Amino acid sequence: DGVVTDLQETKDALVKASDLPLSILIVGVGGADFKEMEILDADKGDRLESSSGRVASRDIVQFVPFRDVQSGEISVVQALLAELPTQFLAYMRSRNILPSP
Repeated sequence: DGVVTDLQETKDALVKASDLPLSILIVGVGGADFKEMEILDADKGDRLESSSGRVASRDIVQFVPFRDVQSGEISVVQALLAELPTQFLAYMRSRNILPSP
């Protein structure tokens, strides 16, 4: 059904992965309650925290419920990729990687 059943384990893995050059794109399909997915997305400014208290270095998750884009105003691909440039730049800045002149 696409609902996260091991939320804390998932948070722990995402916090650990937040230091890697990685973005995770998730599409929620069906009529399930995706509250946990919204938490993982961290769009409201609350960074994920692991069970050990470590806070994610950056947001690496973009979650889009398919039902929200089904009307066709914006494609699911556009919605999924909307945050990717910001996530990429956050990673590059965290590593002090600058473009070559």
